[in-house]
Amino acid sequence: MPIYAQDSAPLETESPEPTPQPEAGSWPRILQRIMPQGSAFETYRLGPGDGIAVEVPRFTDLNVQATLDLQGNITLPLAGTVNLSGLTPDQARDTISNLYNQYVVEPQVSLTLTTQRPVEVTIVGAVPRPGVYPLTEPNLSAALVTAGGATTLADLRTVQIRRPLSNGEVLEQTVDLFTPLQQGDSIPQVRLQNGDVVAVPQLSPTGLAEYDRNLVAISTLAEPEITVRIMNRATGGRGTEARFGAMTLPNGSYFLDALAEAGVNPDLAAYHRIAVIRFNPETGSADTVIVDAHAAINGDPTQNIPLQHNDVLVVDRNTLARITNALNTFTQPFKDVLGFLLFFDSLAETTSELF
Repeated sequence: MPIYAQDSAPLETESPEPTPQPEAGSWPRILQRIMPQGSAFETYRLGPGDGIAVEVPRFTDLNVQATLDLQGNITLPLAGTVNLSGLTPDQARDTISNLYNQYVVEPQVSLTLTTQRPVEVTIVGAVPRPGVYPLTEPNLSAALVTAGGATTLADLRTVQIRRPLSNGEVLEQTVDLFTPLQQGDSIPQVRLQNGDVVAVPQLSPTGLAEYDRNLVAISTLAEPEITVRIMNRATGGRGTEARFGAMTLPNGSYFLDALAEAGVNPDLAAYHRIAVIRFNPETGSADTVIVDAHAAINGDPTQNIPLQHNDVLVVDRNTLARITNALNTFTQPFKDVLGFLLFFDSLAETTSELF
């Protein structure tokens, strides 16, 4: 949305203590030192590529629409070139008003940010595709979506934004995106600036009790799809070749969703004992959850468990016994989830009698 700055309705409240008027080039540095950290994050500062509209109602010849050039300059009627880089919209409005005051009496200047410049931010942590991204919508939720959304292991209660300043200091702000989801409130649209680093932490075991990963999974902040693998002998009729493969499901899917997608034949499967094996990043081990599909079908919610990205479903009883034995003899922890998945890949390839 456009940002407006008018003489009668300033956008932001500066420090109550008067500050000396600096040169234009030093504005950002001084303001960052005197403003509280929260205020600094809420303050937008103009830079190259921003588009603004300046209106002077009683003197329409002074109206102008312009885009800040690479140096942060615009050209004003009568006043000529002025540098607005690093100024807030309020400060830019006041600067222009002071310039116009040399030519007309008490100009009532308003300034609107019509186009925000592109922003490039770094996104790290519990997202599927960490990296550096240009954002056309420079806000926190858009950044998460661009990086693929939060993973099932993300903790959205303490997302951190780190903002390097021109003086070498770094501002930090922690944003809670989970509580608004939990309470049904709007997600805070935290505005990002060029060079920001967004860090999404991983959920710790101690935080599981107070955190609803299923709620996050069905939100717009999560990765939209998960991949679930299945080791399944019970497809189609008897004599049908066994199957080991991957399924893509909507994030927030449950055990029965995967069972239906896999086409498991209830005449061949041990429905009362199907294993869901998932990687535990804290211990580097494989955790096994035994699910009774009959109970899940009959409406027992404790058996229709929510699935996580990279879960492995083992349908056949003999297959599960062999996998359990292999996991028991595999004494070294898995280095990461890739090692966990490679374990199943190699097991399926080298143990032909498994299928």
